Amino acid sequence: MNPFTFTQSKDLDGVLAALSAGEARPIAGGTNLLDLMKEGVMRPSQLVDINGLGLDKVEVGDDGGLLLGALARNADTAYDPLVRERFPLLSSAILAGASPQLRNMASNGGNLMQRTRCVYFYDVGTACNKREPGTGCPARDGVNRQHAILGTSEACIATHPSDMCVALRALDATVHVQSSSGKRQIPFAEFHRLPEDRPEIDNTLQPGELITHITVPQADRFIAHSAYIKVRDRLSYAFALVSVAAALDLDDDGTIKAARIALGGVAHKPWRIEAAEAQLVGKAAGEEAFAAVADTILQGARSFGQNDFKPALAKNAIVQALTSAARGTDIASGSDRHPEGDRA
Repeated sequence: MNPFTFTQSKDLDGVLAALSAGEARPIAGGTNLLDLMKEGVMRPSQLVDINGLGLDKVEVGDDGGLLLGALARNADTAYDPLVRERFPLLSSAILAGASPQLRNMASNGGNLMQRTRCVYFYDVGTACNKREPGTGCPARDGVNRQHAILGTSEACIATHPSDMCVALRALDATVHVQSSSGKRQIPFAEFHRLPEDRPEIDNTLQPGELITHITVPQADRFIAHSAYIKVRDRLSYAFALVSVAAALDLDDDGTIKAARIALGGVAHKPWRIEAAEAQLVGKAAGEEAFAAVADTILQGARSFGQNDFKPALAKNAIVQALTSAARGTDIASGSDRHPEGDRA
């Protein structure tokens, strides 16, 4: 690990000034950043502990939705009564991620800023366009079982690792950021980016900007029918091969009035095709409609050898998540594993 200075600050203006000058990186839980520093992937010269900034609230937002402070811990967010009762999809997604110990440390803002777990990205002895632009992407012909099948480019086929972000994408969240020059809001659909020819850029944050909070609009119509399905190699503490956040608004007769479907483990960002969701409106909730919408979502999927199983797995996971959502939301009891979450 490279030498660095470490400071603590309760002064937001001071932190923003340091970030704007390019002198510092913020650190909250550090559950990903410190790993990257230990491996030599990231080498900041200064870390500023921002846990004293007071950005840790979980509360009702101005529009009756949800406000998540960037420094609220993942565990506190998942178990908060407001989240569990009114946004169960988000609670389930968070509890499917990492381990209890990591969720106790990881912050909401840090969850959004996670970097890919591609083995080539973490190995500084190998080429990687995301780590060193222009050096190549050995994953395309190498170890790629965990890698993307949608939104890939010649430069990169890495995936985004977050579970929480998949639910936030399905729920139309907004990321609120601040810098020394002011505040702005970023729709969640625009926060993370596809690799294209610049895979080293994970998101649309500008230099000097800090995430202050995340808002989620009111989603009461999806409370009764939502599900988060995560397919992984072991029952807990593993990244998704495929994950699906699904929510339905149903008429009394089972006709679909609205749908939300977002995927994780398949792309460089949480994957959602809103035109495909519209395909379900007016249809009866059932396997035929769910399989058809899965085909639409996965149009253009491309695998790379070791992950050739992923398109079929993703289709099965979408159908399973929608079927589970149609049956009714299962409010998680707090266990790492969710019903049927590893059988797609």
